[in-house]
Amino acid sequence: MNIRTIGWAALFIVIVCIVAALPALAQSNSPCAGMSATVYVNWPQFGSDPCHTAYNPNEFILGPYNVGSLVVDWKYETGYNIFTSSPAVADGIVYVESFDGNVYALSADSGILVWKYAIGPDPRYSPAMANGVVYARGTDGNLYALNAKTGMLLWAYKTGGYWVGDPTVANGVVYAGSPDHNLYALNATTGALLWKYATGDVVASTPAVANGIVYFGSNDGYGYALNATTGELLWKSVGSGSPVVANGVVYASCSDGGLCARNANTGAVRWNFKIGYGFTLPAVAYDVVFVGCSDGNWYALYADTGGVRWKYTPQGFIGSSATVANGVVYFGTHSEGALYALYASTGDLLWKYTTWLYIDSTPAVVNGVVYVGSGDHNLYAFHLPGH
Repeated sequence: MNIRTIGWAALFIVIVCIVAALPALAQSNSPCAGMSATVYVNWPQFGSDPCHTAYNPNEFILGPYNVGSLVVDWKYETGYNIFTSSPAVADGIVYVESFDGNVYALSADSGILVWKYAIGPDPRYSPAMANGVVYARGTDGNLYALNAKTGMLLWAYKTGGYWVGDPTVANGVVYAGSPDHNLYALNATTGALLWKYATGDVVASTPAVANGIVYFGSNDGYGYALNATTGELLWKSVGSGSPVVANGVVYASCSDGGLCARNANTGAVRWNFKIGYGFTLPAVAYDVVFVGCSDGNWYALYADTGGVRWKYTPQGFIGSSATVANGVVYFGTHSEGALYALYASTGDLLWKYTTWLYIDSTPAVVNGVVYVGSGDHNLYAFHLPGH
């Protein structure tokens, strides 16, 4: 065995040992509603799946052993902020909204513009893509359905006010909230109204869908669980905000500002984690809940008890929610304008990139690339050298 062979063998052993050291964080199927063998080869909407777990179980290129080598692959400047819109990635195209009033479609490989479509001034939410259609919330009161390849308008549905929150697509239905106090369920193909449910105030949250139930929060101070097909109320709880659903548990705000874990079928509280007041949407993977809190820390909580596994304090004020893929947690900071990558098992810092302007965009991690928007007007794509 020559020196080169010994070197490669040693490198292989090191990589195997690193992976073997992650028994509690091994790859698993999507925790979205406990569904088995669910594969998301893309990142088609906020949080990747309709449950918004923000977990990609099929990322095998980037990991704790090489994420520190990430470099900028390309960046695309829209001319205005895109720091709050989280990119969707599907079929080789990245979709993102910019404060210049457009939704953009860019080549995932090169960042070259495919098309753009005007959806009203200052759009700041995240588009969703399903079955060749892109859904984008316009500030002009319309929910737009666009051909994913060409940007051609397919249909638009207008409510009594501008849409708020990100649209969620599941099982041929688009769910979205509105300032007119309603949650809407629209036929994803035609835009026809299937049903709407009235609450006591603005529905500003992004709904989550799992096992035939749609969950969302309203500014009236309640979280709702409705039959996803009929809109019938199943239960409601005190506490608003956007929910995340994983393995039969709903994670959303409590009335006291904490993060509550509730039984997805009954709404009964399993645990309540409160540090400061307010938190990011959690990401759920490996039976761990990753969440940023208003006390300036990122926490990894055991999903069954809410106990703290680790915490990490970034240099800047927390901006985005987290994304998890292959043992790595990614998130952005607002005041610092940095993108972080932490070791999911311990919270140790693996990599950091600073754009100098706020990153409130939740990263999308797919096919060995990290996509994220920044306040410096750019959408960034990071990859490993040579990939």
